[in-house]
Amino acid sequence: MSQSILERIKARTPGETEFHQAVDEVFLNVEQVLKENPKYEELNIFERMTEPERTIMFQVPWVDDQGNVNVNRGYRVQMNSAIGPYKGGLRFHPTVNLSILKFLAFEQIFKNALTGLPMGGGKGGADFDPKGKSDGEIMRFCQSFMQELAKHIGHRTDVPAGDIGVGSREIGYLFGMYKKIKNEFVGVLTGKGQGWGGSLIRPEATGYGLIYFAMYMLAEDNDTIEGKRCLVSGSGNVAQYAIEKIIQNGGIPVTASDSSGFIYDPDGIDAEKLAFIKELKNVKRGRIHEYAEKFPAATFTPRDKAATHNPLWDIEADLAFPCATQNEINGEDARNLVKNGIKLLAEGANMPTTPEAIDILRENGVKYAPGKASNAGGVATSGLEMVQNYGGIYWTFEQVDQKLKDIMKNIHDNCLRTAAKYGKPGDYMAGANIAGFIKVADAMVAAGVL
Repeated sequence: MSQSILERIKARTPGETEFHQAVDEVFLNVEQVLKENPKYEELNIFERMTEPERTIMFQVPWVDDQGNVNVNRGYRVQMNSAIGPYKGGLRFHPTVNLSILKFLAFEQIFKNALTGLPMGGGKGGADFDPKGKSDGEIMRFCQSFMQELAKHIGHRTDVPAGDIGVGSREIGYLFGMYKKIKNEFVGVLTGKGQGWGGSLIRPEATGYGLIYFAMYMLAEDNDTIEGKRCLVSGSGNVAQYAIEKIIQNGGIPVTASDSSGFIYDPDGIDAEKLAFIKELKNVKRGRIHEYAEKFPAATFTPRDKAATHNPLWDIEADLAFPCATQNEINGEDARNLVKNGIKLLAEGANMPTTPEAIDILRENGVKYAPGKASNAGGVATSGLEMVQNYGGIYWTFEQVDQKLKDIMKNIHDNCLRTAAKYGKPGDYMAGANIAGFIKVADAMVAAGVL
């Protein structure tokens, strides 16, 4: 029976390798739960959970600064709304395709369920590359994108947010167009500016939440992050605020990266150096090699597209936080992490570690936290932004930060409690997958076959 479920899913979705990887990982952990709950199998809960409730694809025509008409493809995958409105980011990147968005939307189901907030799973975006585009070109693209997306979202139906390539600038253009089309001011997008419906802590939330989660993992062994050398990949929103929270708690971040390569600073990235990274990436939209030009102790290693592994993960350190993109750590990288002393890896990106790499890390005693648990702080704070929008209220920085800490602690404890209940003590991946699955599955059972 179990094999036939996976065979049917894969036969129906040929070539969607990232989606298959995400489905395989969850099924590996919940197969036992399905066998122990005949109602789940009777109602075909798992297979239904892997099929989007709605998939929207549309063209996005836009005019560049030279007057040329371009066309991109836009998407919204509304995966599951059993426990609340669809919730998940929009990604603008040339690699965006249906497989990637379906894997992200599928992961989002369980991540959102773990937060304890009433949010379903969704994801969207376009194969548009914001790099090198002027503000006017990005504005025109976002406005064209929203002209179609606005037909399918709403603050009680589907509430998108940002992701790779979609930051505060893009959210502003998208929200402005939605407001013009609908003639109403509602919280239909999260990640908004603080002066027009946004929440404090939202920009910081994913990175902060990641480090809070890792600190709770370390506390299980009566350990702290203080003095630990930390590898961080990426240099966008998640990586920046993960680095910030590491510094605030006495850790020593030594790396950052972008698509061009990575920097290694043996002296550690401090608050002053982080401010340079933020200015470089958020304002100047420059490349990370400029860090090594500014701080001579650092080295820059350009990306080698032909390489079988990423040398960033060859550096001796204590903790690892992949915050860039999916499948950035493979088996060879994992072996290097083990060899160089990594004791804990918590995912800041979505599915950045391949199945082979996860097995190697776990077999060698590295504590591992999957992104659906450790990077849930972003969507959790998006949920808090939704609550504030519903009530027309604004919480202080300290209030939102405390709620974020509480949510990450609850997710951490729920993962361990569920893993132990199902005979997998200390297994954060099993705990996250099973706890998220059961919450959504029970809601689907209660709603009947729809």
